[in-house]
Amino acid sequence: MNYVEVDNLYKSFAEKVLFEDISFKIEKGDKIAMIAKNGTGKTTLINIILGNELPDSGKVLLRNDIHINFLNQDTNLNPALTVFETIFESENTFVRCIKNYQKCLSDFEKDNSKSSELESAIAMMDVHDAWNYENKIKEILQVFEIPDLEELVGNLSGGQQKRLALAKTLIDKSDLLFLDEPTNHLDIGMIEWLESYLIKEKTTLFLISHDRYFIDNVCDVILELDDHKLFKYKSSAAGSEMSNRNMEYEVEKLHNPKGAYSNFLVKKAERIELESKTIEKARNRYKVELEWMRRQPQARQTKSKKRIETFYEIEKTAKQTLHNDSYKFKVEATRLGKKIMEVYNLSKSYGEKKLISNFSYTFMKDDKIGIVGKNGSGKSTFFKLLTEQVKADAGKILVGSTVRIGYFGQEGLQFNNEKKIIDIVKEFTEVVNIDSKEIGASQFLTWFNFPPAVQHNKYGKLSGGEKRRLYLLLILLQQPNFLILDEPTNDLDIQTLNLLEEFLESYEGVLLIASHDRLFLDKLSNHIFAFEGNGNIKDYPGNYSQYVEWKAKKALQNKQIKKEVKQTEVAATQKDNDAPRKATFKEKKEYEELTNKIELFETEKKDLINKLSNTQDAVELDSLSKRYAEVENELMMMEDRWLELAEIVESIK
Repeated sequence: MNYVEVDNLYKSFAEKVLFEDISFKIEKGDKIAMIAKNGTGKTTLINIILGNELPDSGKVLLRNDIHINFLNQDTNLNPALTVFETIFESENTFVRCIKNYQKCLSDFEKDNSKSSELESAIAMMDVHDAWNYENKIKEILQVFEIPDLEELVGNLSGGQQKRLALAKTLIDKSDLLFLDEPTNHLDIGMIEWLESYLIKEKTTLFLISHDRYFIDNVCDVILELDDHKLFKYKSSAAGSEMSNRNMEYEVEKLHNPKGAYSNFLVKKAERIELESKTIEKARNRYKVELEWMRRQPQARQTKSKKRIETFYEIEKTAKQTLHNDSYKFKVEATRLGKKIMEVYNLSKSYGEKKLISNFSYTFMKDDKIGIVGKNGSGKSTFFKLLTEQVKADAGKILVGSTVRIGYFGQEGLQFNNEKKIIDIVKEFTEVVNIDSKEIGASQFLTWFNFPPAVQHNKYGKLSGGEKRRLYLLLILLQQPNFLILDEPTNDLDIQTLNLLEEFLESYEGVLLIASHDRLFLDKLSNHIFAFEGNGNIKDYPGNYSQYVEWKAKKALQNKQIKKEVKQTEVAATQKDNDAPRKATFKEKKEYEELTNKIELFETEKKDLINKLSNTQDAVELDSLSKRYAEVENELMMMEDRWLELAEIVESIK
C-alpha cells in the first residue's frame, strides 16, 4: 500500500537547484533514511510532501486516511504549557481514553458518588488497551529524562525541549512518521533505546539522520540526494553484494543488523566507479565529435542534424563533475613535547550534584580518548576544567609548555551576521601552513567545502551545519596539538563526518571526543573515559564497542555471582531450617499463655454468637458485631503465632 507517491519533483531557490525531476514512493512498513549534504533540500522535501511548501513542478500524492507526525529540528513548543499539557495535546483514541480516565479518577476522589463515570472510563481503557499505552508514555518520559510533568516548557533547557518534542511525537501514535535528526541532544543510552523502539514499532518511517549506526540498525532503504538527483539503495541481507574487496569501506565496522547503510557504502562506490567510466568514455567521444563539429558547419542544416543533437548530449555528460568527497581536512598539529598534561585529584560539584570526584590522569602523546556518559553527567564541565573556563573545587592541572589546546564546544562561536565568511577567517590568519607550504585563507576555505562562490556570503545566511563546519575550520586553523571535541557530529552531514574522521585518524596530537555517534567513537578512540555518575570516571581500554562488550560481560559475571551467592544463602537457610532447635524459656512461656488465651477467646466467641442470635436491639447488635470482629481477628493472629511456637516446642518432645 502506497502512503506517499512523489512524481518528478523540481525545487530551487533563486539559482540554487535543490532537486530536479525526482520520483519515489513510501510504502506501508518502509523504514527509509535520506542522506544528502547539508543545504541540499532534505527538510524542504519533507515539507513539500506534507504540503507545507510548494514545489516548482511535479506532484505529491499523499493518502488522506493515515495519521502523520513530523519531528522538525525546530521544536516550536508552546512555552506557556506544562509538560503534561504538551504531551496530551494530541487527540488520538489512546490519549482521549487516558485523559478521560484521569479526569474521572480525579472527580471520584473529590466526590464518591461519581463511581459510575469512573467505571465507564475504566471500561473504555480496557476496550482500547490504553493501559499499555499509558505504560508506554511513562517509559518514554523516563528514558528521555523528562522532568516533572507540571514543569512549564519555557523553563526547560534547549536539549530538554528537543527530547520533549521527540517524546510527544512518539507518544502520538502515527501510521507515517517523519523524523529530522532525532538523535541530536540524546545520549547513547537514549539513542539505543530509540533504535529498539523504532525497530519494534510497525510505524512507517522516513528519517533524516547523520548517525550511521542508527541508520544501519533501523532502516532498510536509503534514498541519497546527490547532485540534484535521487538514488535508492536497499539493505542486503548479509552483505553478499560487497564485491569490491580492495576498496576501503567502513562496512566491517558497522553493527549491520539490517545493513542499509553498509550496503549503501558498497553500492554508492560501485555507482561512482560506473559514472566515472561513463564520463571518461563521453569525454573521449566528445573530442572526436567536437572536431567533427568544427569541420562540418554546412552539414548542420541537413541529414547530420541527429548527430548534432547527439553531440550536445555527449557534451553535457562529458562536462559532468563527480562531487565525491572532493575536499579534505588538511591541517598540521604543532610539535608536542614530552610533558603534555597531568591531572591530580580533580573534583567539581554544583550544589549537591557531584560531577567529578578525585580524578587523576597523565595524558600521553598517542591518546585518542572517547568520552561517554549520560546527559548532565559532567562531560562538558570536564572539558571546561581542562581549558580553565571553569574553576575546580579541588585538585590541579599541569600543562606542558608546548601544548596548544583547540576546544570545539557545543556553544560555538558568535560572529556578526553581516560579516563575510572570508573576512571571518582572515581575522584569524591570512595564510595556513599545509605540508610545509603556505596557502591562502580562500584556498583553505575551499578545502572545507566553502568554494569561492560562497566565501563572500554573509555569516547569517549559513545553515546550522555550515556554521559548525566553519567553527571547526577556525579551531583547526590554530594548529592545536591537544584537540577537544564536544559533540562535533551535531549538524554535520555524513560526507563531512567521513572526511573529519579521515583527518582525525591521522591526527598526531592528543584527541578527546565526547560524542553520541558510536561509529565516530569506534573509528577514533583507543580508550574510553566513562562518566558513571556521582563523580566517578573510569578508564576502559579500546573503542566504544569494546567498552560496551566489556560492560556486558561484566554485568553477566555479576549476575552469575549474585545467583551463586543467593543459591548458597538459600542452601544454608534450608540447612538451618532442617536442623531442629530448642525453644527458649520465653517461647515456652508464650506458648503456654497463648494456649490458655485461645481457650478464653473461643469461649467469648461462642457467647457472642449466642447473643447475636437472640438480640433485636439495634444498638446492642452493632456493639456485639464490632466485638465479634475484634475477637475473630485476635483469634486468627494468636492461632498463627501458636502454630509457629508449637512447631518449635513440640519438635523437642
